[in-house]
Amino acid sequence: MAKLLWQPSEERIRKTNMYRFMNVVNEKYHKDFREYAPLYQWSIDNIPDFWATMWEFAEIRASSPYTEVVDDLTKMPGARWFRGARLNFAENLLRYRDDRVALIFKGEARDATRMTYAELYDEVARVAVSLKEIGVRAGDRVAGFMPNMPQTIVAMLAATSLGATWSSCSPDFGIKGVLDRFGQIKPKVLFTANGYSFKGKDFDSLGRVSEILKEIPSVEKVVVVPYTEEDPDLGVLQRAVNYREFRSADTPSEMEFEQLPADHPLYIMFTSGTTGLPKCMVQSAGGILVHHMKELMLHCDLKREDTIFYFTTCGWMMWNWLTSSLSVGASLVLFDGNPFYPDPSSLWQMAQDEKISIFGTSAGYIAALQNAGVRPGRDYDLTPLKAVLSTGSPLSVEGFEYIYREVKEEIQLASISGGSDINGCFAGGNPMGPVYAGELQCRQLAMKVEAFDENGKPVISQQGELVCTAPSPSMPIYFWDDPEGKKYHAAYFDVYPNVWRHGDFIEINDRGGVVIYGRSDATLNPGGVRIGTAEIYRLVEGMEEIEDSLVVGQSWKSDVRVVLFVKMAEGHELTDELKARIRTLLRKNASPRHVPAKIIETPAVPYTLNMKKVELAVKKVIEGKPVLNKDALSNPDALDFYANLKELEEN
Repeated sequence: MAKLLWQPSEERIRKTNMYRFMNVVNEKYHKDFREYAPLYQWSIDNIPDFWATMWEFAEIRASSPYTEVVDDLTKMPGARWFRGARLNFAENLLRYRDDRVALIFKGEARDATRMTYAELYDEVARVAVSLKEIGVRAGDRVAGFMPNMPQTIVAMLAATSLGATWSSCSPDFGIKGVLDRFGQIKPKVLFTANGYSFKGKDFDSLGRVSEILKEIPSVEKVVVVPYTEEDPDLGVLQRAVNYREFRSADTPSEMEFEQLPADHPLYIMFTSGTTGLPKCMVQSAGGILVHHMKELMLHCDLKREDTIFYFTTCGWMMWNWLTSSLSVGASLVLFDGNPFYPDPSSLWQMAQDEKISIFGTSAGYIAALQNAGVRPGRDYDLTPLKAVLSTGSPLSVEGFEYIYREVKEEIQLASISGGSDINGCFAGGNPMGPVYAGELQCRQLAMKVEAFDENGKPVISQQGELVCTAPSPSMPIYFWDDPEGKKYHAAYFDVYPNVWRHGDFIEINDRGGVVIYGRSDATLNPGGVRIGTAEIYRLVEGMEEIEDSLVVGQSWKSDVRVVLFVKMAEGHELTDELKARIRTLLRKNASPRHVPAKIIETPAVPYTLNMKKVELAVKKVIEGKPVLNKDALSNPDALDFYANLKELEEN
């Protein structure tokens, strides 16, 4: 039985947006829901009614109403949402024009800067005028190769106000990584900063942009935002202009927001690309807007008075998600740089200074805090903090306990799980519900999520494939350059017809909690029994001797054996005695199936640019297969160690 860590008070529950929404449903549909579980069941049994109510609750701005919520709930992919509606995504994010702070920007070792909602509207209006003057129209692509800074959000809003489709990469992507993405979608305009900062050092971006432009002739204008230099030399770039000179000198009193169908393309998101060319997932303006507002307002309890932060880059979907917080009128904190620079407590100093109430990060960051002995609750005033969000990989039981022990007792800790594919979550937080160690609180409203066993049957309190058996508005409308939908179908629907198979290995318990066991394509099958990698990571990385780890299944003698790679913490060695302790720990706390046949020390664990471990790439290397796209990795050289390992040829 999982340990109960937090239960919201009745007073806190009654103040949540979720409680207010539940009462709207009760009144509108003559129900008497008093807790989350029956509300969730209603939402998946009555999907059109749910989204109609959410559209109204979020006060979506549309110049024409929809004529039907969804045309065919049995069609996946291909269900069409909010037909008849005409709206603009940027207009919904710029509904406030007052002096409340919209954006707080904190770069490494830099003083924070602020932009109010009135200033944001003004800035977006000026950039939109300039984009329109150079011919940007609905359907064009505008791309950002930018740090997580205010001008990135300004550029996105200006582009989408005209009906252009936005896509972005973070500036630490290599040239090939950018070409693999932007080269496919052929943007008309590219926004870039002149450079970025990381661990106290400034890195130039313009040299790489120059090389990128040689391969993407569709780019007609490059807009350069000065960041690491006040007046960067643009001589290395063709068709380049300084951002300050590009934006219009005149501010229109009212912006013209292009009114477009709800399924007009808003974002192009990319898969990680570790197994080939990244797939380009096209998502709709109406679908993303209502989906994000559901998650932010209901599951995160975001309100106008909140200050929300998520540690992310512009190459990760959490940037898009965070940006939608503008629709609620909250204050967003943007951070660019290394979260451990100049010291491991940097982000918590920022949380204190900016009075952050919702703090979002990754499970890897929380584990790193633990290992560094950081105690934010002792060292900083976190009075305003009401929620911590964690994603990117499963958060361990120890990670949960660390947050409540060392950060704050009276907060909602929401481990959330979804993906760039849906630009949101399948499972995550519930501000009305309890938090149990190691569990996501719930399946999210109107997401018909189940765990399928090997026979494609839903199971409870048993591990299985994460599937979604009904469509939702934020699922891709199509994949780029996929006219017959073959790539889209192969990505999610080739295992279970008309059912979205996400690729995670999960368990849904009888109280509605969800445990993530890692990627199902990285699931281990020793003796034909499926086990998740997250269970091994949780236990092994809780040992003080181990800094990081990676586990793969190696085909061996007509079976699969578990191979564990460990990166040692400073000052420790991988001895036979430590190997024995690791095996005992796993046998005792997981199962004999989890015990690795091989434990091998590694100098580095490879990660994607979004800081996810790449078990599949390592598995390919040890099997002598090529890894097609190393540019998708933050540390591609780390793969070299895993090739031709003598220890993997031995019994």
